[in-house]
Amino acid sequence: MSALVLASLAWCGVAAGFSAVAWGRLSRARAGAPQPSGMLPPVLLLRPVDAPTPRELENLSLPIDYTGPLEQVVVSPYRPRLAPGVRWLPSDPLTPNRKVGHLLYALDVLPVDGRVVLSVDADVAVTGALVQGLAAPVAAGAALSTAAPLPVGPRDGASRAMAGLLRYTHHSFRALDAMSAGAKAVCGKALGLSPVAMAALRPLADHIGEDLELAKRLHARGLDVVLSGAPAVVPLDAAVPWAAPLARFTRWMQVLASHRPALYPTVPLLFTPTLPLLVLALGLGSPVLAAAVAGLVAMRVLLALRLAGFHAPAADPERAYAVTDWLLGEALLLAAFVRSLWQQGTVTWRGQTYSLRPGGRMVRVAPELSGGPG
Repeated sequence: MSALVLASLAWCGVAAGFSAVAWGRLSRARAGAPQPSGMLPPVLLLRPVDAPTPRELENLSLPIDYTGPLEQVVVSPYRPRLAPGVRWLPSDPLTPNRKVGHLLYALDVLPVDGRVVLSVDADVAVTGALVQGLAAPVAAGAALSTAAPLPVGPRDGASRAMAGLLRYTHHSFRALDAMSAGAKAVCGKALGLSPVAMAALRPLADHIGEDLELAKRLHARGLDVVLSGAPAVVPLDAAVPWAAPLARFTRWMQVLASHRPALYPTVPLLFTPTLPLLVLALGLGSPVLAAAVAGLVAMRVLLALRLAGFHAPAADPERAYAVTDWLLGEALLLAAFVRSLWQQGTVTWRGQTYSLRPGGRMVRVAPELSGGPG
């Protein structure tokens, strides 16, 4: 047996073991964890947005079935079309991270005392369960709460790959939460912010991946980060070009390399090993390796089905996507990782190019250095 076959078998065994541990931990968790009973806390729901798409405008107009006191405020440079009862706060920050800039301005001018502050992106269709799932842990003493994004309604290949990655693979935030060692995995799409988290957010207006840095700083202080039992539902557009999720996850890989450089190499080793190992099994012609890869595939399918069970009932037709779309998701993340290898050090975000410093701090690159006029 060649050294390459032995190395491939070792890689396959570690990856399968990683999936088995995740499956075991998730199997002990209950789908749709019950929300705490009792009085619902008053909530200030902030929706930072710059240039909302038609889908985001639709999300912002949806009623929210939260029975506790709730004020929803859209924070944006201009007034979008809003549902009755939704307030608009004009904001046009000059910070590199405009989302954080919007939030800091809102926290400075809006009354917060006695209310739990939530920040939810405009691409999320907010439900009462999500509001309660984010607000209750903070009201109970957690420093920060977050929710796993749940893309719904995938129709084409790109949207199915993106949904597959976030719903059925190790990159699902439920799986990331189960396997976190140290600072918890946090998705900035939906956050519940305690006063200490709001204070920790203030220095991060020039950071990309502020959610990762916020979780890291809170963890260093021994503070709790809690994952909501309710997901952040993200309705997908009818047609999604492949360039959109590829650019998004390439940027995420760059952010990961900046924030957690030790975790960056684990992406191909643990998160996206299936396709490279399939190629190796076919190229090397080893029956033993082929059997090991088949075992890895079986384990990943079991993990995908376990993750699907958290939010999709057995009769949900989208649940059948779990059997295949986890592999599409791995392929998308692997492609993003490969692209990120030659894009280290800089990131292009919202039309600007920035040099990345440790911890995700951004320093704008001069136009003449980024190919622009100058």
